[in-house]
Amino acid sequence: MYALYEDAGKFHAGRVMSEADSSLQIELDSGKRVKVKAANVLLKFEKPQPAELIAEAQALAREIDLDLAWEFAPEQEFGFADLARDYFDAKASLSHQAAALFRLFEAPHYFRRLGKGNFKKAPEETVKAALLGIERKKQLLAQIDAWATELAVGQCPPPVREQLYKILFKPDKNGPEYKAVVEAAKRSQKPPLNLLTAAGAIDSPYQFHWKRFLFEHFPKGTGFPALEAPAIKETLPLAAVQAFSIDDSQTTEIDDALSVQGLGTGTVTFGVHIAAPGLAIAPDGPVDKAARDRFSTVYMPGHKLTMLPDEVVQAYTLMAGRECPAVSLYVTLNEATLEITGSETRIDRVPIIANLRHDQLDGVITEASLSGEAPANYAFAAELAFAHRLARHLKAAREVVRGKPENFNRPDYNFRLEGKAGDEPRGDERVLITTRTRGSALDLIVAEAMILANSTWGGWIAELGVPGIYRSQASMAPGVKVRMGTRPAPHAGMGVAQYTWATSPLRRYVDLVNQWQIIACAKHGRTAALVAPFRHKDTALFAIISGFEAAYSAYNGFQSAIERYWTLKYLEQEGITELDAAVMKDGLVRSDTLPLVFRALGAESLPRNARVRVRVTGSDLLTLDLHANVIARIDDPATASDDAPEVDDPADGSAESAGPLTLAIDMQDAAADGQAIAVAETS
Repeated sequence: MYALYEDAGKFHAGRVMSEADSSLQIELDSGKRVKVKAANVLLKFEKPQPAELIAEAQALAREIDLDLAWEFAPEQEFGFADLARDYFDAKASLSHQAAALFRLFEAPHYFRRLGKGNFKKAPEETVKAALLGIERKKQLLAQIDAWATELAVGQCPPPVREQLYKILFKPDKNGPEYKAVVEAAKRSQKPPLNLLTAAGAIDSPYQFHWKRFLFEHFPKGTGFPALEAPAIKETLPLAAVQAFSIDDSQTTEIDDALSVQGLGTGTVTFGVHIAAPGLAIAPDGPVDKAARDRFSTVYMPGHKLTMLPDEVVQAYTLMAGRECPAVSLYVTLNEATLEITGSETRIDRVPIIANLRHDQLDGVITEASLSGEAPANYAFAAELAFAHRLARHLKAAREVVRGKPENFNRPDYNFRLEGKAGDEPRGDERVLITTRTRGSALDLIVAEAMILANSTWGGWIAELGVPGIYRSQASMAPGVKVRMGTRPAPHAGMGVAQYTWATSPLRRYVDLVNQWQIIACAKHGRTAALVAPFRHKDTALFAIISGFEAAYSAYNGFQSAIERYWTLKYLEQEGITELDAAVMKDGLVRSDTLPLVFRALGAESLPRNARVRVRVTGSDLLTLDLHANVIARIDDPATASDDAPEVDDPADGSAESAGPLTLAIDMQDAAADGQAIAVAETS
């Protein structure tokens, strides 16, 4: 005797070897023996052979019209054999019964399964809805197939083009566009990115990088809601200073200015004046929410996305010719020894006499002119000379704490795009890359003034029991990262006891948050902890740190990537086929004259800092890869005197040690507080 049974939605048949009350032992055609519950056995028969029965029943099942079967089926519960007798004839054969079973079982939208071979037909409305869904699915599968066919032959359907960045970076794996790309990639044996590129889905490499960034970080667009800059309603005292800022010509977010009073008297007051949007922008207000959505200004060659709308920035920026509200740090020093004898924070109106510009003055205001070795025919000559002397003194003191001098002997690279028509680059402009040596006199003045203000304010608010957002680094050992927290701790790389970011409130959100805390301290002194916007262990403060770190890292990563794009474009534009470079590690080399770190074949076995000449064999603007190989070593392997120098420098995406990398980020940001990252502003 044979038996047909159901197991996990599939039907099997075999010879019955033994039978008990609740189960049967059945041997399949393969020779395998299985134990089957009696409730799962639906037919018992003597002939034909099991395989013949199943094959014949499956053929008959395909001929059963489900609509007609549904019409024949009774309203009440019924068995598959009952339907077979109604549909075929009263003497339905074993094969007809099995065919009815198979057909009923595979059509749950027509017949609900009740178990033990029993069914009940579905309501008419359910059947119609199910059939409509099946038809839609059929049409969708046909559409996916059609799109996949187009992609495979090099044409991109518009719906796939519209979903390009979602498909590549945040796919809905149930979406038809995604399924079409997957199917086309299988057919053509191409990676999805190569497939889409060949199909013309990517207009240009530049637009690919730019739109991907917008998709990931600005999905709602780069515009701001309608906002008005809140007015500063307080009546502030006028500071008895003549302040000046030091920025690049294209800078619009002028956060800081400096002043020097008392020259020649033996006691000098050095002023660091920071734009004060925190006096007007309220936490959780509309402008604050807009700033917190972005956390920072995004810089890139030829363009930027500001943290705040331009009309808001212009209300608080330290523009020359205005008396600007500011949070001011006044540091009193012995003019001869430069010993700091005291400091005071005031909220005042600061007359901004001039906005000095790096690109116009770097060749004029030099160490020689500031030290008196060359004529100083420029405004604020005496004040700048003192500020430079102070900056060198402060830097030397920090280097004592660090245990070694700072070594930023790599230049900064400025990108300028020629032929840019609108606000956003197209990606095909001619690019000019120029250098500006780090550590210029004006750089040093700005950087040390900002470090002085940030470290002083960080210590002061902590003394008053008010939390802030700090950056700290436990040591300069490789792998020790700079961390952000709410309590002061030493920053080993900077060589200061504590370090905040508070000097760029127009372009960095944590600086605005810290400014609110500083303003509370300036107004309320010892009771500031009771009224400051943020208290110790405030969860909102930790959320700000987390959000800022994620955004700032993403923005810096994008800036590095898009600068790499323009550098590769420059190589192509200028026809450069050879570069001199310094070996780093793991086969990476760093170009001597361009902001490029790349892998060069043949560099793997060379020591770090060896100098080599490499041949550029190709580049990919979409993946930002540069292909090159070492053709010669250009230093003397027997001596270290002509090796490339060790530098404290961001790693351009490479695996440099964390200590120098994070130090360089803080140092660059300190200098950039006065420069607004000139490398990205130029267009």
